[in-house]
Amino acid sequence: MASLATEEHPIKAIGWAAHDTSGHLSPVNFPRRKTGEMDVRFKVMYCGICHSDAHMVKNEWGSTIYPVVPGHEIVGIVTEVGTNVRKFKVGDRVGVGAMVESCHSCQSCDDNLENYCSKMVPTFGFKNLEGTMMYGGYSNFMVADEHFVVRIPDNLPLDASAPLLCAGITIYSPLKYYGLDKPGMNIGVVGLGGLGHMAVKFAKAMGLKVTVISTSPNKEKEAIESLGADSFLVSQEQDQLLAAVGTFDGIIDTVSAQHPLQPLISLLKPNGKLVMVGAPDKPLELPIFPLLVGRKLVGGSGIGGMKETQEMLHFAAKHNITADIEVIPIDYLNTAIERLLKADVKYRFVIDIANTFN
Repeated sequence: MASLATEEHPIKAIGWAAHDTSGHLSPVNFPRRKTGEMDVRFKVMYCGICHSDAHMVKNEWGSTIYPVVPGHEIVGIVTEVGTNVRKFKVGDRVGVGAMVESCHSCQSCDDNLENYCSKMVPTFGFKNLEGTMMYGGYSNFMVADEHFVVRIPDNLPLDASAPLLCAGITIYSPLKYYGLDKPGMNIGVVGLGGLGHMAVKFAKAMGLKVTVISTSPNKEKEAIESLGADSFLVSQEQDQLLAAVGTFDGIIDTVSAQHPLQPLISLLKPNGKLVMVGAPDKPLELPIFPLLVGRKLVGGSGIGGMKETQEMLHFAAKHNITADIEVIPIDYLNTAIERLLKADVKYRFVIDIANTFN
């Protein structure tokens, strides 16, 4: 097992890391900090595999610092708290999502939007504000400031709630912010993967009429019968697109691959909103004229602040919303990531850290 430099952090953790652009992950020893006065330390029970993990281990966004221990859908049980921690105690069910630090002094932080703080520190793959490398949840334990730790409601299973910490909040936040949460609204969901299936579940729980928009006709049955979507639109069928022109109050686009936006914009009502939550690695072409003639909006959204993330978890608990998952042992990790890149999962991989991590 490889070992990473101890830096100034004295506590040894074990995890799985990628060391180069091959993206291959293998066991590694690495340092975690001691539990500080405002820190929560917890045993990692499960960690979801986000599509961004696959991008990061292969440096497809050009920002990866190797070696990288991925994982930002992390849930577990508190084992230690700092002397000034007030929100959590040993034994609590907790989670950490896609960020672990922010400045706490800018307008975004004041507005409970730490995710948009210019000094926000992602959970893994970057250095924190003190210059120390951050390592994610493909590991046996986690230490984080209590401000960036959320409580997992007791009625949510830990394994199926892990993806809520990224995929769940990535969907919940734009539905709320862009006003696409009013019962009776007609909403489209582009793509039926990890994000898309969450979008269907949250939108239906909000009382929306949901249409899944997909290039894959064979997903219609699962969209409607399994996930509860109201209808299904095949985006490559021109007659279906024409029949739906001008009928959507909003569309949540979850696709991370290249795809045309003009057909989606045409589906919006006047004042309709196309919200991008997928992260294509190449720029998409945005036609302007279709926006002008209907005063339509194309926007984006990335995760959510800590207050909103906890709110999302309470909403999920109230409506029994969890991710559809495939639980895997840690030694299946590399195969799982390759399958993820082929969209060969329904709909989110979750690593069973506690039971399979040696």
